[in-house]
Amino acid sequence: MSRTLLALALLLSIPGARAAEKGPEPLVVARGERVELADYLVAGKITVFDFTSRYCGPCRMYDEPLKGLHQKRADLAVVKVDINRPDVKRIDWDSPVARQYHMDSLPRFKIFGPDGKLLAEDVGDHKPARALVNEWCEALGY
Repeated sequence: MSRTLLALALLLSIPGARAAEKGPEPLVVARGERVELADYLVAGKITVFDFTSRYCGPCRMYDEPLKGLHQKRADLAVVKVDINRPDVKRIDWDSPVARQYHMDSLPRFKIFGPDGKLLAEDVGDHKPARALVNEWCEALGY
């Protein structure tokens, strides 16, 4: 069995998971509503979930580097998790997705390996996922 088929088979064996596809731009999900990250894992790729709000200045600083990372790294996909509901004109800490993932600061990242297993996440002041994202972006010149 090829590595791609094996990775897809492993991903599809995760309860509730289905393979998302990598498009030319990072996918934007949630828009404030609850979301199951497993539904947006990209089979056979490292998947970086970027929890973000258009009202978050530090989040906006990651827009171009993450788009570049998504486009230039064939082994990696970026999925943006918008915590804002459409009618809220500030960082929406009370949105269903912000509450679901216990958001208390942004930007926040979760990184899953090609096999669908969690590799790194930011929790409180501990930011190993952000450190990885920064390292990857710097390697591409961002």
